[in-house]
Amino acid sequence: VGGYDELVVLKDIRFVSFCEHHMLPVVGRAHVAYLPTDRVVGISKLARVVQGFAKRLQIQEKMTSDIAKAIQEVLRPQGVGVVIEAEHLCMTMRGVRKPGARTVTSAVRGQLRDPSTRSEAMSLIMHG
Repeated sequence: VGGYDELVVLKDIRFVSFCEHHMLPVVGRAHVAYLPTDRVVGISKLARVVQGFAKRLQIQEKMTSDIAKAIQEVLRPQGVGVVIEAEHLCMTMRGVRKPGARTVTSAVRGQLRDPSTRSEAMSLIMHG
């Protein structure tokens, strides 16, 4: 399906992953935005990409980048942005014991690197 050339944003994709350093859960939400070219996909596909990468032992920064890269390679959109907010249970259960502390990471590709487009995408992601 084509003919749509504005931002598409899917917010609050809940996931559970595992920290590669401590093998403890990382619980969070991913937000995905893309600027289509000639291809618009069903939104469940975006959630499945997040779900697929969340199954790995990893660090959040790599997961964020890997999701953006996969969407860029498969859809070939004009741009893609991924923001992940997560609580790392290694911070909650051991070490500094700071429940509720969240790590936020982002990855942007293509036209979403343009300041105005990036600003619009981040505003939609963070504020709706």
